[in-house]
Amino acid sequence: MHVIATAGHVDHGKSTLVRRLTGMEPDRWAEERRRGLTIGLGFAWTTIGDTEFAFVDVPGHERFVGTMMAGVGPVPAVMFVVAADGGWMPQSAEHLAVLEALQVRHGILVITRADLADPEPALGQAQQYLDFPAVIVSPDHGIEELRATLTDLRLPQPDTQADVRLWIDRSFTIDGAGTVVTGTLAAGTISVGDELVVGSRTVRVKGIHTLGRQAQRVTAVARVALNLRGVERSAIRHGDALCTPDAWTETTVVDVRVHSELTRHLVLHIGSAAVPVHVRPLGTHAARLRLRTPLPLRIGDRVVLRDPGRHEIAAGADVLDIDPPALSRRGDARRRAADLGSAVDLTAFHLAKKGSLRPEDLRKLGLSKPDMALTDGWYVDADRAAALMPDPASGPSTVRSEVDKWDPLSPMPLEALRQRLDLPDIALAATFARRAGFTVHEGRITTSVRLPAGIDQVVAHLKETPFRPPDAGQLRELGIGPKEIAAAVRAGALIKLADSVVLLPDALDQAIKTLTGSPFTPTQAKQALGSTRRVVIPLLERLDALSVTEHHPDGTRTICAPRVHWVP
Repeated sequence: MHVIATAGHVDHGKSTLVRRLTGMEPDRWAEERRRGLTIGLGFAWTTIGDTEFAFVDVPGHERFVGTMMAGVGPVPAVMFVVAADGGWMPQSAEHLAVLEALQVRHGILVITRADLADPEPALGQAQQYLDFPAVIVSPDHGIEELRATLTDLRLPQPDTQADVRLWIDRSFTIDGAGTVVTGTLAAGTISVGDELVVGSRTVRVKGIHTLGRQAQRVTAVARVALNLRGVERSAIRHGDALCTPDAWTETTVVDVRVHSELTRHLVLHIGSAAVPVHVRPLGTHAARLRLRTPLPLRIGDRVVLRDPGRHEIAAGADVLDIDPPALSRRGDARRRAADLGSAVDLTAFHLAKKGSLRPEDLRKLGLSKPDMALTDGWYVDADRAAALMPDPASGPSTVRSEVDKWDPLSPMPLEALRQRLDLPDIALAATFARRAGFTVHEGRITTSVRLPAGIDQVVAHLKETPFRPPDAGQLRELGIGPKEIAAAVRAGALIKLADSVVLLPDALDQAIKTLTGSPFTPTQAKQALGSTRRVVIPLLERLDALSVTEHHPDGTRTICAPRVHWVP
């Protein structure tokens, strides 16, 4: 299906043209037909050759330019109408400004009323502004040529797999059916039974009509009427959008690229929505817009800014950021303008801003996939990755610095590294820890460097007698002091209970397993573990600190389940 909107000055024959093409009356209201003046959006359709065409007829009067934009906003092409007996007129220029702001690049120029005046002057005027194929029509001439020209239109192929964002241009109720909304489906696919969201409300598609026919499924581009379940007519209105759930971000602050100087208070138009905005200029070609009500927007959206007081288009604007940083300090606006001015590749720009993004984040933002491989399901900015893991010749990595600053008495939890590096996912923390030369085991980080001399002998000794570690003198004979013990602890080879008291990493689990059951005193624990008081006292104190033991009035302890996840 091709969806075509009309454009042009009031009373230049737009509705008459649609009527002749389709045999349908586009003006829905009796007042419109009585006055011969289109006020709201009109709809009609026909089949030409093998192609179905739906027409959105828009008003041409200056008071209804907002309605005109609601009709043109979601469509890919227009029939721009200029009357032979009127020529190029003020609303012709304003409608052209709308098309240029929306970057509508496909269409047909139609010169009407050729029976009332020589069409060549009007054609010459219009072709100064429009580079569209031209057709001249009169009551008895030109309609078949216009039909042929319509079928020759080569419009861009819509993305039928895209997320749905259907801007609602009408909503009403039908007895026995309930709430019905209409709009132009510019991208995506809608099927009966689909769940969509409008604002914070979830609705279900109960029925679909397109071109007067019932359908189970409709793909873009198409004019559609949807019968909705889960929403009252009073809760939905012109300018709302039906969207794929969890696929769009509703925002009230956006940064945009503009090419005109803006006043402070304008109206933003996108689709059928029209929202007042406050404008904060950011340099020459950028501005921050604060929307009075939130809209589902994506980076790359094209919007129109209009001054309603002066009845003129202020600018077209491209959305560059839907979650911009605060501008709270002196110089922030100037720096932001410089950043936006350098944003040629928007995907790279936002990847650098966030540090890392998932494919679903790119989709929700409206960004294309970068030319890089995924890391644990994330795209990681190259500069960010280099800062975490620089070339060895340039010095220690950020990852290694953070691990080295951790308490040497226990391996560093991955979650702690994730927080310190401000990474969005613990899997990324694990990847960067491994790249920095560490070993990751059971959520903890250990070094993969060679252990100090003598540690292997201590480990072998503890495997034979787990709770009778070498004493301080024996450690000195092996050449092991505080630094060597700290390195072994960081490597995950040992845990330290007190000065010169080290055990294997699984010793606490072994002790808990051995002591679980009856109450015990420190002496009984010493006997059960085959240990000494030098080891048992700090061992029990560590279990106490981990909430593994429960004390009783008679001085005994029992083992209980730990109340928190513990790290030895």
